[in-house]
Amino acid sequence: MPTARLTTEVITAAIQGFEQQKVLIDSRIAELRAMMSGDSPESAAVSAPTQKTGRKISAAARKRMSEAQRKRWSDSAGKSVSSSSPATPEASKPKRKLSAAGKAAIVAALKKRWAAKRAETGKAKPAAAKKADRTS
Repeated sequence: MPTARLTTEVITAAIQGFEQQKVLIDSRIAELRAMMSGDSPESAAVSAPTQKTGRKISAAARKRMSEAQRKRWSDSAGKSVSSSSPATPEASKPKRKLSAAGKAAIVAALKKRWAAKRAETGKAKPAAAKKADRTS
């Protein structure tokens, strides 16, 4: 049986469904707690926090954090923090080219290696195949 691929739409729909179930479960838990304590279920549901809040960070702390992050990035890139001028890219090395003699040496070495391999396995290339290789 083939398995279905999960797309982003399916995943977001599943998340929304689970969040709705969570809200329903949280409200039922609040009702049960209210029954235990003798309060009304409405007051317990209202007093229950629905969402967590993040850490509060002061503006000065955020500034120190951003400056420290900029320093880390500049250190890793090898740039100074105070320089606002755009960096000039280093000249790249010219592309190396293979000479005709170098290519001939590589081809000769490969032919020698393959000849040794064929001799080792006992398979010699037929003469007709050699001719076909040269013409194509």
